[in-house]
Amino acid sequence: MTNWDMLAIAAILLIGVPHGGLDGAIARRVGWSSGTLPWLGFHLIYIFLAMVVVSLWWLFPLYSLGFFLALSAFHFGASDIAHTDSHWLPWLAHGGFVSIAIPSFQPVSVEPVFAMLVGSINATVLMNIVEALFIPWVISVIIYSAYVYKHQQYRMPLLNLCLLITIANILPPLISFALYFCLWHSLSHMLLIWRSLKQPEMRSRACYETVVYSLIAWSALIVGFYYLQASANTALIQLTFIGLAALTVPHMLLVDFADKQPRT
Repeated sequence: MTNWDMLAIAAILLIGVPHGGLDGAIARRVGWSSGTLPWLGFHLIYIFLAMVVVSLWWLFPLYSLGFFLALSAFHFGASDIAHTDSHWLPWLAHGGFVSIAIPSFQPVSVEPVFAMLVGSINATVLMNIVEALFIPWVISVIIYSAYVYKHQQYRMPLLNLCLLITIANILPPLISFALYFCLWHSLSHMLLIWRSLKQPEMRSRACYETVVYSLIAWSALIVGFYYLQASANTALIQLTFIGLAALTVPHMLLVDFADKQPRT
């Protein structure tokens, strides 16, 4: 990996990962009790789901990465239009950016990353599937552009998507993903949740939890890096993206399913 790739990984871990630290605040907002036993149960369930994802990835790497890409498309698509609406067409167009567009724009650079995660043969299989979905995704973006003519609330999300597509065509894939994950997805999510926390004590607790959860996540990555039997580059890629997959499942269950509060 280049120095820019290392910087992108650092940004993903140091800036992007902490946005999941607000999940405790979301859990309380959707009605999860803050009592000691219920709160302990929340953390145990969260950790259990993350461990299940890691275990499944170890047993079924190809299916796990494919599922993670599909899950990311669903989650990122919902996040990108959270301030507007939830129509399926914009959702589809935005959701395909990370999972379909970036790998299709930069296949020579993305396939080695996939190979580090699932092996070279599985990486080729997955790239073939992603590239087969590229033209349908492009068509969805074109239709979405026409759709915005009558549904102008999507103008800004569409402009953002066009900017991201331009970036993904120019920059290496890890940098494109880091820019999106840190500056679009994570920042937007944190601002959205922060505005929903009206009371100062709610915000103070959310800040404290975000710091603690982030430190725990970083510590786990450091321990994993020390014990993982792989080259430094491979270990870093595996820990970053398998770790993201493990955290995305419980995070998405909270954000996209349990949290039904209107997004304003």
